[in-house]
Amino acid sequence: MSTAGRDQVPATPPSDIAAALAEADFVRLVARADGDALAATGLLARALSTRDTPYQASVAQSFEDATRATDADVIVAVGTTTDAADVTLAETPLSGTAVEAVRELGETPDRALALAGTTVADARDASVGGTLAEEAGFERRPGVAVPVVDYTDGLAHTTLLHAPFSGETAAVEDALEALDLPTDLDGDAHRRVASLVALTIAGDETASDRASDVLERALHPYVGGPFETIGGYGDVLDALARERPGVGVALALGHDGVREDALDAWRTHASRAHTGMRTAETGRYDGLFVVRGDAMPVGTVARLVAQFRAPEPVTLVVTAGEAAVRATDDRDVATAMSAAASASAGTAIGHGPQARARFDGERADFLVQFREAL
Repeated sequence: MSTAGRDQVPATPPSDIAAALAEADFVRLVARADGDALAATGLLARALSTRDTPYQASVAQSFEDATRATDADVIVAVGTTTDAADVTLAETPLSGTAVEAVRELGETPDRALALAGTTVADARDASVGGTLAEEAGFERRPGVAVPVVDYTDGLAHTTLLHAPFSGETAAVEDALEALDLPTDLDGDAHRRVASLVALTIAGDETASDRASDVLERALHPYVGGPFETIGGYGDVLDALARERPGVGVALALGHDGVREDALDAWRTHASRAHTGMRTAETGRYDGLFVVRGDAMPVGTVARLVAQFRAPEPVTLVVTAGEAAVRATDDRDVATAMSAAASASAGTAIGHGPQARARFDGERADFLVQFREAL
């Protein structure tokens, strides 16, 4: 059974989301496995907690996760797909929709969490994040959006970008050493680091035409929240949603005690993603770029390849029994993923320009099925 690409219930307006939550005795929140959905789930869960409304929050890694039985009288699908949903958040950024719903409930949203979600959302309109930042009084500084003070650690492990040194701590150290940065970084030092990153990606022969545009979201970051930058906060949430969803939910709920576990999982996830990109085999077809590899987080790799490497508008990442697809436009690739999964005795979850699948059989066979469906 597969939900990717199905005709979905229209997105629920924020006022209706609030009305449903206000009347609920027990709520189940089911988030798509990414940072925007996780942040939106955290915003709604915090509002429910303030109102003493019991809830259960989880990240849907598969169709089975999204449809798991529950005693909740209101089920909220946050960026994911489930026939059982009473309420659906679908408009990106999901965090922006959640903010409106929380305000409709008469509660105050955590703006740092909301802004973190918007920084890793697929939305092309950045006005929602800008409005949240202005309301909260967050200031921007020069440099790169990383969650830690140490740029060696931050640049090696961020998944907001992919450069030749990504995932390679020694390579980052060498690149930063040439800048002769002071121990206490000032604005000029942050600017030099940002210039290094921008020039490195611009000079990378394997980078796609869209890489420089995507990079902009990682530069000149907002400062605030529980990490060094808001963008770094969003990066950690995105990694956790895929690597350690339980820790991710705890972080989105505001539990400070998971910070170090969150950063460790972020580093692990980033290393797996960047290494996977370097070691994978690739193939190019008409409109489709395929990445084949082993033991890599397919969702993050699909996003990074689509943003920084792929010469085609659709990117498919395939490992043993798992796949993810991303489109850089609004085309519905989730329908093709659904068809390929069904033909391979698997399941798929997703909608529109992104989806993930689990399947039985050989990768080559799944690729054939996907290409035919596409």
